[in-house]
Amino acid sequence: MAKALIVYASRAGATQKIADLIAEGIRISGAEAKVVNVASVKKEADLRGYDAYVFGSATYHGEMMQPMKTMLFLAEKTGLEGKAGGSFGAFGWSGEAPDRIFDTMKNVLNMKMAAGPLRLKSASLEGGIQMAQDYGREVYGKMAEV
Repeated sequence: MAKALIVYASRAGATQKIADLIAEGIRISGAEAKVVNVASVKKEADLRGYDAYVFGSATYHGEMMQPMKTMLFLAEKTGLEGKAGGSFGAFGWSGEAPDRIFDTMKNVLNMKMAAGPLRLKSASLEGGIQMAQDYGREVYGKMAEV
């Protein structure tokens, strides 16, 4: 069975909630999904063995959170080229983090990405639950292409 790893960096829990909903969408589609806090990713081996990767961070002062930046440097050494990927994040004002993560995954890690990043103010606003689950389904579709 295909497996996806969803790694999130969250300040107030909104990004974690989105991660859980993306995982639901992946599971509904028929794959396994593991959700982990970025703090638990300490070495390259923690990122190995998955068919898809979805990374997310809250936007804080126009940037992704520092632990996510650090994890992306680790991911660069892990050999994720050609794997399915997606990015997401919660934001209050500007929401740049998911875009920056997406660009890094696509252009530096050379992953096969979903159509674009998922940016939500909150999973509970304006259809956010459905949007996050649908994003999980989209990532699952990318897994089938790889």
